[in-house]
Amino acid sequence: MTSIKAAAEVFLDARRIAVTGVSRTPGSHGANVVYTRLRELGYEVFAVNPNAEDVEGDPAYANLGAIPGGVEAVVVATRPQHASATVQEAIDLGIMQVWMHRSVDKGSVDDDATRLGRAHGLTVIDGGCPLMYGRASDRGHRVMCRVLSLTRRIPRTV
Repeated sequence: MTSIKAAAEVFLDARRIAVTGVSRTPGSHGANVVYTRLRELGYEVFAVNPNAEDVEGDPAYANLGAIPGGVEAVVVATRPQHASATVQEAIDLGIMQVWMHRSVDKGSVDDDATRLGRAHGLTVIDGGCPLMYGRASDRGHRVMCRVLSLTRRIPRTV
Protein backbone atom coordinates (compact mmCIF):
# COMPACT_ATOMS: atom_id res chain seq x y z
CA MET A 1 0.00 0.00 0.00
CA THR A 2 1.07 3.56 -0.72
CA SER A 3 0.31 6.55 1.48
CA ILE A 4 -2.28 8.89 0.03
CA LYS A 5 0.26 11.71 0.23
CA ALA A 6 2.74 9.76 -1.95
CA ALA A 7 -0.01 8.72 -4.37
CA ALA A 8 -1.18 12.35 -4.59
CA GLU A 9 2.36 13.47 -5.40
CA VAL A 10 2.60 11.00 -8.29
CA PHE A 11 -0.88 11.98 -9.50
CA LEU A 12 -0.01 15.68 -9.44
CA ASP A 13 3.23 15.01 -11.36
CA ALA A 14 1.03 14.31 -14.38
CA ARG A 15 0.84 17.26 -16.74
CA ARG A 16 -2.29 16.27 -18.70
CA ILE A 17 -5.29 15.63 -16.45
CA ALA A 18 -8.94 15.05 -17.32
CA VAL A 19 -11.69 16.07 -14.91
CA THR A 20 -15.01 14.28 -15.37
CA GLY A 21 -18.26 15.78 -14.18
CA VAL A 22 -17.33 19.39 -14.90
CA SER A 23 -20.60 21.30 -15.01
CA ARG A 24 -21.86 23.74 -17.64
CA THR A 25 -23.12 25.89 -14.76
CA PRO A 26 -20.02 26.11 -12.57
CA GLY A 27 -21.13 27.73 -9.31
CA SER A 28 -19.20 25.90 -6.63
CA HIS A 29 -19.41 22.45 -8.20
CA GLY A 30 -16.42 20.40 -6.96
CA ALA A 31 -15.34 19.29 -10.42
CA ASN A 32 -15.26 22.87 -11.66
CA VAL A 33 -13.22 23.99 -8.67
CA VAL A 34 -10.66 21.25 -9.33
CA TYR A 35 -10.67 21.98 -13.07
CA THR A 36 -10.09 25.73 -12.76
CA ARG A 37 -7.46 25.42 -10.01
CA LEU A 38 -5.41 22.90 -12.01
CA ARG A 39 -5.74 25.09 -15.10
CA GLU A 40 -4.55 28.13 -13.13
CA LEU A 41 -1.51 26.14 -11.98
CA GLY A 42 -0.49 25.43 -15.58
CA TYR A 43 -1.71 21.87 -15.99
CA GLU A 44 -3.13 20.84 -19.35
CA VAL A 45 -6.57 20.06 -18.01
CA PHE A 46 -9.50 18.70 -19.97
CA ALA A 47 -13.19 18.95 -19.05
CA VAL A 48 -15.22 15.81 -19.62
CA ASN A 49 -18.98 16.24 -19.88
CA PRO A 50 -20.95 14.36 -22.56
CA ASN A 51 -23.70 16.99 -22.41
CA ALA A 52 -21.58 20.08 -23.05
CA GLU A 53 -19.62 21.54 -25.93
CA ASP A 54 -17.66 23.88 -23.68
CA VAL A 55 -17.10 24.36 -19.98
CA GLU A 56 -15.39 27.24 -18.20
CA GLY A 57 -14.65 28.74 -21.63
CA ASP A 58 -12.77 25.63 -22.80
CA PRO A 59 -13.82 22.75 -25.05
CA ALA A 60 -15.56 19.88 -23.28
CA TYR A 61 -15.12 16.27 -24.34
CA ALA A 62 -17.74 13.53 -24.30
CA ASN A 63 -15.37 10.97 -22.80
CA LEU A 64 -11.70 10.32 -22.10
CA GLY A 65 -11.11 8.79 -25.53
CA ALA A 66 -12.21 12.00 -27.25
CA ILE A 67 -9.38 14.06 -25.72
CA PRO A 68 -6.75 14.77 -28.40
CA GLY A 69 -3.40 13.30 -27.38
CA GLY A 70 -4.89 11.56 -24.33
CA VAL A 71 -4.20 12.23 -20.67
CA GLU A 72 -1.99 10.79 -17.93
CA ALA A 73 -4.51 11.02 -15.09
CA VAL A 74 -8.21 11.50 -14.46
CA VAL A 75 -10.23 13.02 -11.63
CA VAL A 76 -13.61 11.33 -11.33
CA ALA A 77 -16.07 13.93 -10.04
CA THR A 78 -19.33 12.43 -11.24
CA ARG A 79 -21.97 10.50 -9.35
CA PRO A 80 -20.54 7.24 -7.96
CA GLN A 81 -22.65 5.12 -10.33
CA HIS A 82 -20.64 6.53 -13.26
CA ALA A 83 -17.23 5.79 -11.73
CA SER A 84 -16.92 2.20 -12.99
CA ALA A 85 -17.45 3.24 -16.60
CA THR A 86 -14.78 5.93 -16.25
CA VAL A 87 -12.35 3.51 -14.62
CA GLN A 88 -12.98 0.97 -17.39
CA GLU A 89 -12.30 3.64 -20.00
CA ALA A 90 -9.07 4.57 -18.17
CA ILE A 91 -8.05 0.90 -18.24
CA ASP A 92 -8.81 0.67 -21.96
CA LEU A 93 -6.81 3.83 -22.70
CA GLY A 94 -3.84 2.98 -20.46
CA ILE A 95 -4.45 5.83 -18.00
CA MET A 96 -2.84 4.59 -14.80
CA GLN A 97 -3.82 7.34 -12.33
CA VAL A 98 -7.42 7.77 -11.18
CA TRP A 99 -8.68 10.00 -8.37
CA MET A 100 -12.27 9.60 -7.18
CA HIS A 101 -13.16 12.97 -5.65
CA ARG A 102 -14.72 13.04 -2.20
CA SER A 103 -15.09 15.76 0.38
CA VAL A 104 -17.66 15.60 3.19
CA ASP A 105 -20.09 13.26 1.47
CA LYS A 106 -19.56 10.04 -0.51
CA GLY A 107 -18.61 12.12 -3.52
CA SER A 108 -17.63 10.03 -6.54
CA VAL A 109 -16.18 7.07 -4.68
CA ASP A 110 -17.48 3.68 -5.77
CA ASP A 111 -15.99 0.57 -4.16
CA ASP A 112 -16.56 -1.61 -7.25
CA ALA A 113 -14.79 0.95 -9.45
CA THR A 114 -11.91 1.11 -6.97
CA ARG A 115 -11.52 -2.68 -7.02
CA LEU A 116 -11.76 -2.75 -10.82
CA GLY A 117 -9.02 -0.19 -11.27
CA ARG A 118 -6.69 -1.73 -8.73
CA ALA A 119 -7.23 -5.21 -10.21
CA HIS A 120 -5.89 -3.79 -13.49
CA GLY A 121 -2.86 -2.14 -11.89
CA LEU A 122 -4.17 1.42 -11.74
CA THR A 123 -3.43 3.66 -8.79
CA VAL A 124 -6.88 4.59 -7.56
CA ILE A 125 -7.15 7.30 -4.92
CA ASP A 126 -10.58 6.70 -3.46
CA GLY A 127 -11.33 9.89 -1.60
CA GLY A 128 -10.16 13.37 -0.87
CA CYS A 129 -9.37 15.98 -3.48
CA PRO A 130 -6.25 16.76 -5.51
CA LEU A 131 -6.47 20.31 -4.17
CA MET A 132 -5.66 19.04 -0.67
CA TYR A 133 -2.08 18.12 -1.60
CA GLY A 134 1.16 19.59 -2.85
CA ARG A 135 1.34 22.75 -4.89
CA ALA A 136 -2.31 22.36 -5.90
CA SER A 137 -3.44 22.85 -2.31
CA ASP A 138 -4.77 25.98 -0.70
CA ARG A 139 -5.33 26.77 2.96
CA GLY A 140 -9.00 25.80 2.97
CA HIS A 141 -8.34 22.46 1.31
CA ARG A 142 -5.42 21.72 3.67
CA VAL A 143 -7.66 22.36 6.69
CA MET A 144 -10.38 20.19 5.18
CA CYS A 145 -7.79 17.47 4.49
CA ARG A 146 -6.67 17.46 8.11
CA VAL A 147 -10.23 17.28 9.46
CA LEU A 148 -11.31 14.58 7.00
CA SER A 149 -8.13 12.60 7.70
CA LEU A 150 -8.75 12.71 11.44
CA THR A 151 -12.33 11.54 10.96
CA ARG A 152 -11.13 8.84 8.50
CA ARG A 153 -13.22 10.23 5.64
CA ILE A 154 -10.05 10.19 3.51
CA PRO A 155 -8.05 6.99 3.08
CA ARG A 156 -4.57 7.00 4.60
CA THR A 157 -3.29 4.52 2.04
CA VAL A 158 -4.30 3.52 -1.47
